[in-house]
Amino acid sequence: MKTIIEPFRIKSVEPIRMTTRDERKTLIKDAHFNLFGLQSDDVLIDLLTDSGTGAMSAKQWSAVMSGDESYAGSPSFYRFQAAVKNLMPFKHVIPTHQGRAAEAILFSMFGGTGKNIPNNTHFDTTRGNIEASGAEGHDLVIAEGLDPSNLHPFKGNMDLARLEAYLQEHGDTVPCVMITITNNAGGGQPVSLENIRATAALARKFGKPFFIDGCRFAENAWFIKQREEGQSSRSITDIVRDCFAVADGMTMSAKKDAFGNIGGWLALNDDDLAEQARNHLIRTEGFPTYGGLAGRDLEALAQGLTEIVDEDYLRYRIRTNTYIVDKLDALGVPVVKPAGGHAVFIDARAWLPHIPPLQYPGQALAVALYELGGIRGCEIGTVMFGAHPDGTETPAAMDLVRLAIPRRTYTQSHADYLVEVFEEFVEHKDSLTGFQITRQPDLMRHFTCQFERLAD
Repeated sequence: MKTIIEPFRIKSVEPIRMTTRDERKTLIKDAHFNLFGLQSDDVLIDLLTDSGTGAMSAKQWSAVMSGDESYAGSPSFYRFQAAVKNLMPFKHVIPTHQGRAAEAILFSMFGGTGKNIPNNTHFDTTRGNIEASGAEGHDLVIAEGLDPSNLHPFKGNMDLARLEAYLQEHGDTVPCVMITITNNAGGGQPVSLENIRATAALARKFGKPFFIDGCRFAENAWFIKQREEGQSSRSITDIVRDCFAVADGMTMSAKKDAFGNIGGWLALNDDDLAEQARNHLIRTEGFPTYGGLAGRDLEALAQGLTEIVDEDYLRYRIRTNTYIVDKLDALGVPVVKPAGGHAVFIDARAWLPHIPPLQYPGQALAVALYELGGIRGCEIGTVMFGAHPDGTETPAAMDLVRLAIPRRTYTQSHADYLVEVFEEFVEHKDSLTGFQITRQPDLMRHFTCQFERLAD
């Protein structure tokens, strides 16, 4: 069958306020052209992020009602812990209110001035927490991962030769090695099981602990099952377990592949590190059996972890993104290919070559999509990654616009509407102008900076 059907029924709906184009032009201008500054009621289709924006299932809502809110030793925590360990065989599971809190704890132990932390590609909060500690993050994704049109099946892979050379050169300053699955900043592209294992082996060779940023672990496992030799007959659960079996720990935003509206965790095998982490947790998040989460949140995550590995869901999830990518590709819109796991990525630099990278073509495209169709996306490019701690700025490796698809939230007709907006957009894209930043913070400027549209 060609038609994508959602493998679920809808039992509750939320109305969308239908705005006009003139309204949206005023609203985005009032938000200083930063889409994070919009009120969500003023957005028709909100693809800003897939983090915490998914729809929970009936069983998750049922689990919410059984949440135990005891300060210490809640049975909800132990159900949550068992659900995590069923997929990720780590000795210690430390809950946090979301993934960036887990990163903050991790880099309080591994960061610091003069430290260097390699990854395939650090995403924004990961890099922000590294830099806030005084350390530097370095991206070592394979060359194919920086070519949006390249059809390599695992464009999120770590460049193993570069990593080995990096560890030889900087080994004394490297406290750990990381890998992100899927590779969010690189177009939601997967990492092969072979590459995860090889990265772990290199880390061990140089005596470095190996950590996985596992936010989209189930989507990554689906790609492994579909694309990697010898994996097609295996279950998603077994593939997930193999991915994490070679790691010393992980960070997780449970707002992605755990179907949570909030939550995360840090998992570790080392007893001493776990004790340090729990002490930090108590100071900043809460007691180790709730970690900043309500018992009802822990219950929802425990149930969500059983649902995310369902192959019918994952097939639908990835097929939806592929459907949109194929439609946009047919229109001549340059998209990151193959389709990623959680989002559709537009190559704004290629589509708007008349806008230089330091005039932020990704931001120009994201603003135009909102004005034209009420679609809120997110710039993943020079705004997000071009600024340096010393105040200088250089173009990012790519200027992308991410249209992140919330889990179980939108339908086929929403996808078709998105394509229709691009059909109309094709006609006047060359008239777009760039932007300049008029105000920005020192770190992670994309969240709160203010823009001004440049004159024609």
